This record gives sequence, structure tokens and C-alpha cells, in this order.
Amino acid sequence: MANFKGTREAFAQAMIDAAEKDNSIMFISPDSLKAMRATKFAELYPDAYIEVGIAEQGAVDTAAGIAACGLKPVVGTYAGFLTMRACEQMRTFVAYPNLNVTFVGINSGLLGGEREGVTHQFYEDLGILSNIPNFTIFTPADAAQTYHAVRAALALDGPVYVRAGSGRENDIFDLATPFSMEGITVLKEYGKDMLLLSSGFVLDRVLKAAKDLEAEGIHVTVADINILYGKNPQKILEVISGFEQIVTVEDHNVNGGMGAYISKLVCENEPKKVTRIGLTSFGESGPAKELADYYGFSPENISNVVRGSLK
Repeated sequence: MANFKGTREAFAQAMIDAAEKDNSIMFISPDSLKAMRATKFAELYPDAYIEVGIAEQGAVDTAAGIAACGLKPVVGTYAGFLTMRACEQMRTFVAYPNLNVTFVGINSGLLGGEREGVTHQFYEDLGILSNIPNFTIFTPADAAQTYHAVRAALALDGPVYVRAGSGRENDIFDLATPFSMEGITVLKEYGKDMLLLSSGFVLDRVLKAAKDLEAEGIHVTVADINILYGKNPQKILEVISGFEQIVTVEDHNVNGGMGAYISKLVCENEPKKVTRIGLTSFGESGPAKELADYYGFSPENISNVVRGSLK
């Protein structure tokens, strides 16, 4: 399993390892050095660290200028402070000129609501960025995948958004497992009754639901979707073509995220039934597990949705 405490630590280690071999990488911090667990990066590479203070729009503009000079800036902070507060800058000054800037948004989804609640839970970020051309959107499922997602983002041309968590996500992938650039990884193949697609930090719950369903004779397949609205969805289309029904599960609003993406692919290529599990309201403060259960991400509820869809 992952050798990191969480996705933030994974981000920081990915930056350190990448900067060891590439002196064009820089970290732009809008007062987020500690939040991103990147203090060691700043100590090791002080010339590659720029602090702009609590000014997300300024951080994005700074990154755009640096990228235009041929360097590889990374802006990391809370997901909503990037995609909402600095949305115009991400759109106009990075995406429009198609610059090589990597954005890492932490505290995405419900699970980070233990301390701050709705002001620091972000489940609209994917819907916002999916409407902006040129963005590549990565949704790693745990810390190990976040490490590889950051490394992969730094190797791509154009703007990339990596959706990271709060430290309360559970490890699923071994660190040796690469980040799939095909956008999908099939993890369990119990059967063809249903395809369960997970995106983000609820994968452990989807796997548990699949195991419970298998015990009662409902045979499903579980896959992780880790790239949204990608330029080449061929592998995703290949996997979903073998099923009559799909249930999508994501810690994001039902609009604009993975469920919407899969629905789009299905409608345009091979129409079939898609049932979406996601958020339809704001969250609230509370422990990660209790919040996830309350808002419909319990294995029991996922199993119930599958049963209901099959009926």
C-alpha cells in the first residue's frame, strides 16, 4: 500500500522526487505551504518555491507568467479556492493560452469536513473545470495514485488539475501500480450483472459493496475512473460496452463530474442505463466516515442502488 499518510504528503513527495531531476519545476503557494505538506520541498529547493500569500488569483497569474517563460509551475491549495476564487485566471491566463501549469486541489469532496465543514468541502470543482477547454482532469483514488498523478501531470503538455484529498482517504492501490493514462482501471470482476464505476476517494466503499453483493449472488465488476473528459476515452468505452447497466459513485455533485461524463459517453456511443450516486446538496461538518454514510456513500446504500436498478 501507499507509503504516505495521505494525498497531501503524496503530493509533496512527488514534487521532491520530480524536482531532483528537473530544475524547471516550481511550487507556487498562496499561503498553502503547510496545508500542502510541502515545507520540506521549500527547504530543499528554496529557489523553486514562491510564496504569494493568501492570493489565489495572484498565484495563478504568477504561474502563468512562469509557464510562459518555459518553466513548470505547480499551484496547490484548497480545491475550491482554486477552481472558484481563481476560476477566471485558470481559464483565461492558463487554459486559453494552453500553458503547462499543474494545479493540485486538496480537501475535495465531503471527507475533509471534520473541522471546517461546507466552507472547506469542495464538490463542484470538477463540474467547473470540465467546462473549460484544454484542461486534463485527474481524479486519483488514494495517496499512492496521487503521487503518480502528480508525476504524470508534470510530464503532460497543457494545464492539468489533480484532485487531492484531506488525509482521511483509505489506501487501495499499491505504490507500484502506475497511474492509468487510459483513464480506467478494472479492480474486481465478479461478473456482468452491473458495472460499478468509482471516482475519487470512495473506492473502498464501492469495493465493499461489490463484495457484499457477490455474497448474495449479484455479480458486478468494479473499475476506477481516474481521468475525466479525457482526449482518448477508448479504454473506458471498451469496458462499459460489456454491460447493460452502470452505477457511478463519486464524492462530487452529480452534475459535471464522473457520472455526467459517463452518461455523455454512453449517450454518444452506446446508450444504456446509468444510475448516478453523488451529492445533490451541500455537506456539513462531521467525521469523514459518518458524513460519507449519511450522504449515500455507505456500502449498504450502494448495494441498495444496484439492487433497485437491476429490478
